[in-house]
Amino acid sequence: MALKNDIKTKVKNIVDVDLDIIDVPYIPKVGDPKLKTSNTGLLFEATTVYIEMRGLTRTLNNHNRSTVAKVRSAYLETIVNIANDNNGHVTNFSENSALLFFHGASKETLSNAVLTAMKIKFMLANEQHGIKPLIKKYIDIDFGIGIDHGKSLCTRIDVSNNQTYGLFWIGNPIDRAIMIGHECKAPNHIGISHHVHENLKDYPKYSVRKNYSGYDEKVNLWSRTKFIYNDNYEYYYHSDGSVSVE
Repeated sequence: MALKNDIKTKVKNIVDVDLDIIDVPYIPKVGDPKLKTSNTGLLFEATTVYIEMRGLTRTLNNHNRSTVAKVRSAYLETIVNIANDNNGHVTNFSENSALLFFHGASKETLSNAVLTAMKIKFMLANEQHGIKPLIKKYIDIDFGIGIDHGKSLCTRIDVSNNQTYGLFWIGNPIDRAIMIGHECKAPNHIGISHHVHENLKDYPKYSVRKNYSGYDEKVNLWSRTKFIYNDNYEYYYHSDGSVSVE
C-alpha cells in the first residue's frame, strides 16, 4: 500500500500544480538551477536532429554483446564528435537513436544543423572515407535522419527521492523529426520538414552544375514527398547528399 499511495501522491502533485514554463536562450542540461522540480519546464527554440540507427537487434542475434556495444559506440562516437564540432548539443541516447539540438532561430542555425547531418551521413555511409569499412563486417549501416525546427520543452523526471533526475524532451519539432527519420532510408538518409526546407540558406540546399549552355545553374538537392503527421499529410524533403569531413 505504501508504494501505491506514494505514487498517487506524487502524480497528484504533478497534475494538480500548474507547470511553470520559463523561456530560456539555451539548450537545458542536467543541473540547470531553473529546473527546480518536475513542475518546471524550460522552453527553448532550436533545430532538432533525430538520428535513428537500425539493425542493432539483428547484430545482437548474430554477434556477442561486446560486439554490439562496440558497433553502437562507433555510431555514437561519430555523431557526438561531428555535433560538437558544429555547435550541436547531443542530449539523449537510446539503444538505437540520438537526439541533437542546435539552438537559435536564424536561417544559419537551420542550415548548420542540416550541414551537420550531411557530415554525419558521410561518416556513417561513405564506402571509402567514412567508418563503414571499419564495421561493415559486423553490420551494414542502416540509419535515417529527421530534422525540424521550433520551440520544444524540457522538464525533469525525478529518479530517486528528488536527489537524482533525468530530462524529458517534448514538442512538435522533436516528434516531427522522429517521424521524418522513420521515413528516411538509403540512399536518401536525410529528411527535413517543409519549414526547414523553406528557410535553408543556399549552401545545404543547392548544388551547382553546368547547364547545356555552359552556364552555372542551381539544382535543388531535396525532393518533396508526403508523410502522415498527427493524422494529416505534410510535406517533407529528402536527399542523398552528404558533405565530406576533413
